[in-house]
Amino acid sequence: MVVGETSTYTYDRICKAVSLVNKGARLIGTNPDTTGPVESGIVPATGALMAPIEMATGVKAYYVGKPNPIMMRTALQKVKCRREDTIIIGDRMDTDIVAGIEAGIETVLVLTGVTTEEGINEFAYRPSLVLASIATILEKNVERGPTAHRKG
Repeated sequence: MVVGETSTYTYDRICKAVSLVNKGARLIGTNPDTTGPVESGIVPATGALMAPIEMATGVKAYYVGKPNPIMMRTALQKVKCRREDTIIIGDRMDTDIVAGIEAGIETVLVLTGVTTEEGINEFAYRPSLVLASIATILEKNVERGPTAHRKG
């Protein structure tokens, strides 16, 4: 039984998922994020949608997406890239940034999503870089030109 983000989440679907898990189906989630940003604000994400199924069955989901390091290793292999030549850019400390840190990949936190600048202090780890938005990266790349390189 795989649960991901959807706008068609209903009570009937929860009941079906509970039934399948109680009959032995494995409970798998795409990611543990409890919230996600949209234009109108914050909405429930997979972790929140998974909660009633976990509570009703007593089974904890296995998440295949961030911050699961298997996902990071698989992605690097698929695109034939080394972790030393990679940067993870994300808006969440609890999935995006920890995924990069645990995979040994440099991280950039953008403050246009879930984690705020004040929220960074809630975590024991830190991103390699914090930027106001992804646009900042694009601006810096244009300023530095196509041969720009990271530090290190």
